[in-house]
Amino acid sequence: MDTLELIELIEKGEDSKTQFKERFDSIDSLAAEICAFSNSNGGNILVGVSDDGGIIGLLIEDVKKLNQWASNACSQKIDPQVSVTTQTIKYMDKIVMVINVPMGTNKPYMANGKDIWVKVGSDKRRAKREEIQRLLQTSGHLYADEMPVDDTNLSDLDFDLIKSFYEQRTGEKFEDLGIPIEKVMSNLKLMINGKLTLVGLLVFGKKPQEKKPQFVIKAVSFYGDSPAGNEYRDSRDIGGNIPKMFDAGRSFLINNLRKLQKDQHFDTAGILEIPIMALEEALINAIVHRNYFLSSNIRIFIFNNRVEIISPGTLPDTVSIESMKMGIHIERNPILVSLLKDVEGIPYRGIGTGVQRIISECKKAGTKVDFINETEAEQFRVIFHRNIEK
Repeated sequence: MDTLELIELIEKGEDSKTQFKERFDSIDSLAAEICAFSNSNGGNILVGVSDDGGIIGLLIEDVKKLNQWASNACSQKIDPQVSVTTQTIKYMDKIVMVINVPMGTNKPYMANGKDIWVKVGSDKRRAKREEIQRLLQTSGHLYADEMPVDDTNLSDLDFDLIKSFYEQRTGEKFEDLGIPIEKVMSNLKLMINGKLTLVGLLVFGKKPQEKKPQFVIKAVSFYGDSPAGNEYRDSRDIGGNIPKMFDAGRSFLINNLRKLQKDQHFDTAGILEIPIMALEEALINAIVHRNYFLSSNIRIFIFNNRVEIISPGTLPDTVSIESMKMGIHIERNPILVSLLKDVEGIPYRGIGTGVQRIISECKKAGTKVDFINETEAEQFRVIFHRNIEK
């Protein structure tokens, strides 16, 4: 970073990736700031800059002490250890130290032996229980889909669906199963200590929303182009297990979109205005890759000018929209991914090509599609633009 870049950064003000500090009074406070950035998306701490962006500057002795503190904080005050880089930049006769903190890859990080800090806008706060779970998830230390669900047991299962799945996966008859069903469920990570795991409940449960009411699909077809209005054409809360939710969500989309004749005969059913394969891929991806540590629901919003499929949770830290388009994916819910390939009626392959198929199908149909990763709202949106002139 040079002087011009420093001034431009200061002029933009503080945000979740830029922090101003006149000085640090202790190594513990420095460790807390570094910890917060490491647990979030990384960023820069500008030391020698006031909250309002004024350049106060540091003395040479301050710079030496800060460098020593940064080194000791990273190696002794933060667990697991992190690495930062420091740079001193002179503006006129004043020195500013820039501490660059990369996004952590082994979250969560704890500062001073007791606190796990996260960034919230330009400030920081101690992480809540759910946030700690999500931090563990991003590092591959914890998966929501394999956690047990209280007050569940075998009676909550749809055994017809289990039977169909077992026979599809093994090629054997369910009736010939030679071991207790509890053992099979445990081997598949669908049950732990007599309780269904989240994936067991959501994929094979009779009525999953009785235990987890937040995991539904909210589907609304609006008049106009904004969700602010009170009037809508159609609205449903779609529940049931994942196969039923997928089927009902797919039906909602088909029933609320237009069928175009194009070059077909006038007495044919017509072709859906947005490619059905692209809609299916976006919907099943929203179900499979959503963040189940977030107590939120998937949403299908149909407007006059677009269709939005919104999934709780942003892309994993190491995946960008561009890399996602190239087929790179991180499995947030690996057990769920492994199961759905053998669940009848679910068009999911689990090989990272779904987004590429969406792009390909939309390109052939002349449909514009956008992928938006909204970090502040903690959600991922797929937007299909409707051609209102068709």
